[in-house]
Amino acid sequence: MNFLLKLFLIVLSITALGSYSIQHGFLDVTDVTNRLFPLSKRYLQHGVFPKQSIGPFPSKNRSSCSCNGFTILAPNVQVGELQKRRSEEYQKYQRRMGTKMDSLILAQANSPLQYPIQGFEVPPLTKRVIPGLALHAQRRRLYKVSLRVKSGVLSVEDVLDGQQVDGQGQSELSISSSSLTQLNDLLSRVTYTSTVYHVKTKDLVHFYFEHYEAIFPIVIKRPSVPVLYDPGTDINSQVTITTKTFLRYEELNILINSIRQLYPKIKIIVADDSLTPENVTGDNIEHYIMPPAQGWFAGRNLAVSQVTTKYFLWVDDDYIFNNNTRIESFVEIMEKVAELDVVGGAVGKNRFYFRLHYEEGDEEEGGCLRRFHRKTHQSVPGFKDCFFVDGVVNYFLARTDAVRRVGFDPFLKRVAHTEFFLDGLGDLLIASCNGLSVGHQKKRKQGKYSQFRSPGRNDGKKKLAHHYFKNYLKCIKY
Repeated sequence: MNFLLKLFLIVLSITALGSYSIQHGFLDVTDVTNRLFPLSKRYLQHGVFPKQSIGPFPSKNRSSCSCNGFTILAPNVQVGELQKRRSEEYQKYQRRMGTKMDSLILAQANSPLQYPIQGFEVPPLTKRVIPGLALHAQRRRLYKVSLRVKSGVLSVEDVLDGQQVDGQGQSELSISSSSLTQLNDLLSRVTYTSTVYHVKTKDLVHFYFEHYEAIFPIVIKRPSVPVLYDPGTDINSQVTITTKTFLRYEELNILINSIRQLYPKIKIIVADDSLTPENVTGDNIEHYIMPPAQGWFAGRNLAVSQVTTKYFLWVDDDYIFNNNTRIESFVEIMEKVAELDVVGGAVGKNRFYFRLHYEEGDEEEGGCLRRFHRKTHQSVPGFKDCFFVDGVVNYFLARTDAVRRVGFDPFLKRVAHTEFFLDGLGDLLIASCNGLSVGHQKKRKQGKYSQFRSPGRNDGKKKLAHHYFKNYLKCIKY
């Protein structure tokens, strides 16, 4: 019987006994093959199969991304010095966000080592018993295991005289015994103590037995305090309407009047950076005056910072509520799909939405970003008219705390919309839904407003250079 045939028979044996073994909580390849095929035993012993590295490996195989047809973001002036500063800030970002610890770890096939795969957390500078450590091995004269960590120390609690434990209170711990039962009893009392203060980081435990090695993570994290919003009993206690205005008081007053026809008591927050501010009055209206021409995103930040409700509805100052504008429908979706952060509707017949494709690229050049108009990810479960996307129109209901975590970049003053969703990529769960609409007012004479509305050529260049540094991009395509 040649080697390949024996391997084939081993696979058959695993298949035959797999369901029985899994139902009983184990699947030991060595035990199954030894009982069914004694000759195959030597193929699973030391030295027959070469030991494969199990990591940790970098979790992302990062190679340069293609910029064909994209806008190159790198500025032409002082690019060397700028690249150096950008690279340094990116390294700090990775340390701060913990991306350097997100390593790829492989599990050895048929390992006799038992250990926690995930879910084990330790507060910083605190001791915890590592759950689930055990050894499952055939009979030996002596059983010996060892563990090694980097950002903490290891110990075994309540060690008795004569029990072989070396390295108590150190980063490397060794345990040996002639009894497998005693060894596992000692393993059940192994503790990890974090010795490096950090609010959120990780350590890797290397767990050894003979030629076997297992690696598993320990999350070092301070517990977070929940931040909850009392939704109250009606739409007025659930939602605040927010808007930003600039030199368009006639449009703003039309918007407010249309809101009051449908929602007489709901709070409205107005951020205003007009050159010469005018009074905006009315019940339950908060009017915040900003320095002149600070820009759209600065105004959004100000408005959202004053929201005290669970959700806010964003509207532009030239929208108008109509009979199809029902905020309750937004809330119903958000409440039933608790993971959602933003739900967008339509402005008139314009249901603008898009999907973003981001490639991280290599660490020297940065990534590539592309926007695909009217492309979705998939439908939202339970809502056939809602689809997961990466960005929506300027008419959306949002979870207040989620949007505050992302924020609106005040560097972007004139035209900025996709940029908020770019910053929230991977953090915000967003959907676009049919049947949720608001009206758009007829355009009026723009006057001074038009001078500020459209960015100049220099503004466009500054915006692209901003993406280059801030978002670590080398190219972008809208």
